Amino acid sequence: MPLTTSSITPCLWFDDRLEEAAAFYTALFPRSSVGTMTRYGDSGPGEPGSVMAGEFTLDGLTFRAINGGPMFSFTEAVSFAISCADQAEVDHYWDGLLAGGGEESMCGWLKDRFGLSWQVVPVRLYELLSDPDPARASAAQAAMLGMQRIVVADLEAAADAAGARR
Repeated sequence: MPLTTSSITPCLWFDDRLEEAAAFYTALFPRSSVGTMTRYGDSGPGEPGSVMAGEFTLDGLTFRAINGGPMFSFTEAVSFAISCADQAEVDHYWDGLLAGGGEESMCGWLKDRFGLSWQVVPVRLYELLSDPDPARASAAQAAMLGMQRIVVADLEAAADAAGARR
């Protein structure tokens, strides 16, 4: 029997806004597109012509999704992390994902208007948290814990101030 290659694809459950969400996300992320949308026919259970399920790709990662109704909603127990090259990229995703009714949280976390949780994190944060000087790493962490949107310049200033005190 030949071996097959398996893959893991995130599958998201929307109440009834899958098509809107796919358009929103694909407009924000590069290398993104809306794929096939399967629509209900006359046999239901949804309104004929309305979206039942679909696929979209965000920055090369394929997502599947369904319009499953109001029984389930997103929680912070599952989030998608975006590693950003610089502050401009952080700002792009932060502002974009909040557009239209999202909510800011702490430490680079937010919920978009669909209730999906995201972590918008500059790569520089990971570098500073791994600084070989524990005082610099600790100062960067303390600064991050007080932020909603992560601000790279503020992280670096905190780390530099701690390093200068040593």
